[in-house]
Amino acid sequence: MACMFPLTTLLFLKFFTLDPTPAVMTRIITGNMLFGLIVMGLNSMAQEISWQKHQGHFTYYSSLPIAKVNFIFANLLRGLIMSVPSFIILAMISQLAYGIQFHYSWGLVPVLLLTVFSVVGAGVLIGFWSPSHQLTNMLVQALMMFISFLTPVMVDMDQLPSILQWLSYLFPTTYAAEAMREVLMSGWSGSVAWNTLVLLLFSLISIVLILKKVDWRVEK
Repeated sequence: MACMFPLTTLLFLKFFTLDPTPAVMTRIITGNMLFGLIVMGLNSMAQEISWQKHQGHFTYYSSLPIAKVNFIFANLLRGLIMSVPSFIILAMISQLAYGIQFHYSWGLVPVLLLTVFSVVGAGVLIGFWSPSHQLTNMLVQALMMFISFLTPVMVDMDQLPSILQWLSYLFPTTYAAEAMREVLMSGWSGSVAWNTLVLLLFSLISIVLILKKVDWRVEK
């Protein structure tokens, strides 16, 4: 899912757009790379943790000598491992499909890691918060479509209505898309550093909230 869904969208946009500029091509490619992350890091992680919570798996974990903080970081690491391969595969296929060459630099590493942790952190938080698995499923499906297509992931900020522009600042993917696009086009810059710092803040906030919300047992 992390590769096939954004890959089909990427190829559709390749057929749909006529003579796109390098900036438009980079926006399409990075947007679909983030789309894959949203599918796995937000949608799948939230649903998986919610399912485990309401199936009583956490009650079993509570009987083991496992610290909650280790369990949380294990899930964040799992989300990272699940999400990074889609980034690499989509980047390779996208360059062949669009005939574009990315500018790879050391700055891509912190941008990629903090992008993954900020989005996965949101998915893990929703899964632990989940009052019911059905609500979690509906919420993350709606968030996945909203974030992917109604925030500056696939389109530029100025193409959106004012209200969506303001709402976009509440999601880490807005900063991730900007940082990813710029670092792949021209390398590290002050703008990339600022967006990376914001992603770090989102990651830390999600970890703190997860630590406060995690509970081994589900209240009936």
